[in-house]
Amino acid sequence: MTSQASPAPPAQAAPLASRPARLPRWALPLAGAAAFAAAYLVFRGTATLPHDDDAAPFQWINDVRAWVDANRNQSPIFLFFVNYVRLFVGGLHDLFHLVLQGPGWAGLTGIAAGLGWLTGGWRIALLAAAGFGSFGILGLWEASVATLALVLTAVLLSLAVGLPLGVWAGLSPRLRRLITPVLDVMQIMPTFAYLAPMVLFFQIGPASAAIATMIYSIPPAIRITALAVEQVSPAAVEASGSLGATRWQTLRKVQLPMARATIGLAVNQTIMMALSMVVIAALIAAPGLGSDIIRGLTRANVGLMLPAGIAIVVMAIVLDRITMSAAARTPHRTGGRTRWVVHRAVAAALALGGVALGRLLPAEFPAEWVVRFAGPVNEAVTWAKFSWYGVTDAVRNLTTEALLNPLQSVLTGAPWWLVAAAALALAWRTGGPRPAVVAVGCLLATALLGLWQHTMETLTTVLVAVAVTLLIGLLLGVAAARSPRFAALQRPLLDAAQTMPAFVYLLPALALFGATRFTAVFASVIYAVPPVVRLVEDGIRNVSPAVVEAALSCGSTERQLLWKVRLPLARRAILLAANQGIVMTLAMVVVGGLVGAGGLGYDVVSGFSQRTDFGMGFAAGVATVLLGIMLDRITQGADTRASSRTPTPTTDRRNKRKMRTA
Repeated sequence: MTSQASPAPPAQAAPLASRPARLPRWALPLAGAAAFAAAYLVFRGTATLPHDDDAAPFQWINDVRAWVDANRNQSPIFLFFVNYVRLFVGGLHDLFHLVLQGPGWAGLTGIAAGLGWLTGGWRIALLAAAGFGSFGILGLWEASVATLALVLTAVLLSLAVGLPLGVWAGLSPRLRRLITPVLDVMQIMPTFAYLAPMVLFFQIGPASAAIATMIYSIPPAIRITALAVEQVSPAAVEASGSLGATRWQTLRKVQLPMARATIGLAVNQTIMMALSMVVIAALIAAPGLGSDIIRGLTRANVGLMLPAGIAIVVMAIVLDRITMSAAARTPHRTGGRTRWVVHRAVAAALALGGVALGRLLPAEFPAEWVVRFAGPVNEAVTWAKFSWYGVTDAVRNLTTEALLNPLQSVLTGAPWWLVAAAALALAWRTGGPRPAVVAVGCLLATALLGLWQHTMETLTTVLVAVAVTLLIGLLLGVAAARSPRFAALQRPLLDAAQTMPAFVYLLPALALFGATRFTAVFASVIYAVPPVVRLVEDGIRNVSPAVVEAALSCGSTERQLLWKVRLPLARRAILLAANQGIVMTLAMVVVGGLVGAGGLGYDVVSGFSQRTDFGMGFAAGVATVLLGIMLDRITQGADTRASSRTPTPTTDRRNKRKMRTA
């Protein structure tokens, strides 16, 4: 008999002791921070780039402006394109202003009430009538009409370009990939950055303000419209094609009607963006409510700003409710033909009645109905400053001395190459080589513009504001996710906060803390907290219930469930919240240049107010965009890395097979 060979023994797994030890995940970042600290202590004060008001890039930009001014009526580009665009936009604004002024204050209020009734019933009609009436009671009827005319001009232009482009992007993935980076940059850019190019080409006035507002408002119109068309049911599109409809018929009869509600949201967001921009456009002589706010900020006069701020908030709420109600309405008749006819007859009666009343009453709002409260407001602000001085001064000094000054000292006192190396390492770790190259390239470009020191000052304010924003946002978001009652109480406050234009947040900050650097931080925090809270709350709520139940069945406490399960699984939402917080904080910090924030914001404001500083202001706007792109790439890279680490069913099965093999 032949002896059979015994089977070979199974391969033994290598002893754990012989396997190479792996460093903890926190070891490399800790070593990098230690190396940065050591290099800072050794090279502190060397290779710094102090600010120079007469830097070569500033002078070059001033020369460009001088050339443009000298050739505005000679160059073919201006004669046959730029000047005609300016005249067309200016004429469109004048037409809107004339149409809105025609019915008088009573007529326009009646028309607004009729639109409210038509879109949302008696509640929206009452809100619209009260809102438009409040413009006159605040003594700001003419300024409110001018702001509304500018908003309508910019929104019409934005939708005329944005809606067709958004539909095209929704139908063409190639176009969507092509324009997405452009839209990303446009949404990263702070509002101030849009103003300098407009002044250079279109001069100051309503035309340049409307064009700047139009460009600022286009991204949400394109993005949301593309999303609306893209999300139309493929089955409905295929059914239309199978019935012999052409692509144009399918678009007009199927895709656009089914995307109507979401496109209405695009219109709503475009209006909200335009309303926030026209206030800032007052820096380039835009008419309307923004001029009162700018004067109040420069004089630290809260009583002058408050009525205009209230009017802007009221206008935003009225326009928001009307457009959202219009988007939510079904295009079909509901309740029978009689009810449909009566509904429209009431809306027409409100509008025509207001116009008729406007013919009988004076065109100007009655002066005896105006409520003046600038004096009492300034007295209340003075009382609050003195009464709460101990608390506000302690908070301001603690934040300034413990956070702002030390961090700014590090960033401005470190060598430029060390700060660039730290940004490169951070971006490389969070996003990889490509985002790292983009981030450090943008940072070094600010040095080439001659604005390194002021960029570091602005970066200091942004980092402190973002840290405080994320802390508050995490606390409120977690509380809302764990308590439906708290979420229900918090939601109306978040809705109102996200409706207000950015400038309004400077009012309480200036009233409490005066014109200081901390004022910009405080305003940035209350401006950026609402979206951060919403994103954190949604991220935690969307954690899989099965995972939560499994953790509870293993005996996890609520604290362990939060720290070990909910927050790690909501990491993508938290990183997206950080990204949005950075973008919104950067925009607000630049606006804070009007209230003593310094840095790039002050340079931009100075460039608009003094012609000799135009080059510095223009370069500061570009540097702000570069800083925003750098921070955006770092946080977006962290989001991408987080999504790549998120376990999927495939990776789960692969990990289980590895465990069984081991």
